[in-house]
Amino acid sequence: MGAEPEDDLPELLAIRRRKLDALREAGVDPFPHAFAGVTPITAVKAPHEQLADGEETEVSGRIAGRIAARRGQGKAAFVDLVDRSGRMQLHARVDVLGPERMEQLLALDLGDLIGVDGTVFRTRRGELSLKVEQFTVLAKSLRPPPDKFHGVSDTEIRLRQRELDLMSNEGTREVFIKRAKLISTIRRFLDDAGFIEVETPVLQPLYGGGAATPFVTHFNALDRDFYLRIAVELYLKRCIVGGLERVYEIGRNFRNEGLSPKHNPEFTMIEWYEAYADYDDIAARCELLVAAVAEAVGYEGELDFSPPWKRMTLAAAIEEKTGVDILAARELDALQAAMAGAGLDVPDAEKTWAKLVDHLLSKYVEPELIQPTFLVDYPVELSPFAKRHREHEGLTERFEAFCMGMEIANAFTELNDPDDQRERFEAQQRFAAAGDDETTPYDEAFVVALEHGMPPTGGIGIGIDRLTMVMTGRTTIRDVVLFPALRES
Repeated sequence: MGAEPEDDLPELLAIRRRKLDALREAGVDPFPHAFAGVTPITAVKAPHEQLADGEETEVSGRIAGRIAARRGQGKAAFVDLVDRSGRMQLHARVDVLGPERMEQLLALDLGDLIGVDGTVFRTRRGELSLKVEQFTVLAKSLRPPPDKFHGVSDTEIRLRQRELDLMSNEGTREVFIKRAKLISTIRRFLDDAGFIEVETPVLQPLYGGGAATPFVTHFNALDRDFYLRIAVELYLKRCIVGGLERVYEIGRNFRNEGLSPKHNPEFTMIEWYEAYADYDDIAARCELLVAAVAEAVGYEGELDFSPPWKRMTLAAAIEEKTGVDILAARELDALQAAMAGAGLDVPDAEKTWAKLVDHLLSKYVEPELIQPTFLVDYPVELSPFAKRHREHEGLTERFEAFCMGMEIANAFTELNDPDDQRERFEAQQRFAAAGDDETTPYDEAFVVALEHGMPPTGGIGIGIDRLTMVMTGRTTIRDVVLFPALRES
């Protein structure tokens, strides 16, 4: 039993409406206010897994959920009830409920929500079940649920009406349960390491901390435009300046960019900043955190998150995959020539040396990084907030973490020299003038904060959505965001 053909829908809706009226005429409230004392189905079943076939107990259970299947009529019926934790079979008998209540139970539809009191037993066929002593209608479903065998197979419906996907697909529910566990594990990991969680503005007078085009909105009370944040970096580093020393924020960021399997304009990040640490310290903590997350969510894939992860310099990784030495071609025209000499396409759209290097990374290197890998030591042109490398001229102490062919984290030894930061902002303005529309704007308030003194600091941002993709084996970000951005249907 499942959803009927679309042509039959008007009649099905009318039938369910008539059943709603019948419940009310019988004095049954089809939408009561509460049903206290509910126990998750798995918690009711767990203590009785060793019951023998046909064995009964006197243990009472109170469960609630959605009717997913029904078998039998007349004097006895079996009903499958589903909640977030699992499924349980109900056994209803007319000699227990009485003819009138039995008739009401049998008249209920798939998708209706009910609460049930009963005792636990195992049927002679081996099914752990609940013998129904009484039931309560909790919500009459006025629309048929998705087909129980196929769930919601149409991708557009599945994403636009996620409630139907969650209702019918156990795998979808599991993804978002794991996502929640992933976030709680990160929070506990950092709390236990002495970090404090803070909240910084989502609406910002000046966006910063990333290379992206922002969403713009108008703040009526101040009569000026504000931006939805593209990152939380600069505010968190101001907290470091203020002496909080170890801070993190888990929150939504917004980037006005295209949709793809790896990009959703609204996404979730965890960023943390740690005084007296550098990018090596941050890499070590990142490895431990991701390994802890993998264990907490029960990751069973082919990726090995055990520390230490593989490390390569960015320049070496690009040269290995393309034959181009980016450090030997530090000007745009020289890099274009080197790429052409290596037989690579040279895109006209990349107007700066930094953008062209990023193109080489994104096209030729990133898709090949399957096992967890750190690419380290990025050129200064790509890293406006990273501290200059202590040993190598023209590079910064920055790494990005990759796995499953995509970036999952970005980290630095943070730039804390206010004069150097001011020069980096000025360089970003020159890149913007050259045609780069994803540069970082000049933020004088942040420079002033640095002039008060920021201790040596390491920081990182990890994409929660992409990390969830990795941990659940999903290949598109739309599968791990409950309500992703979609093009107009």
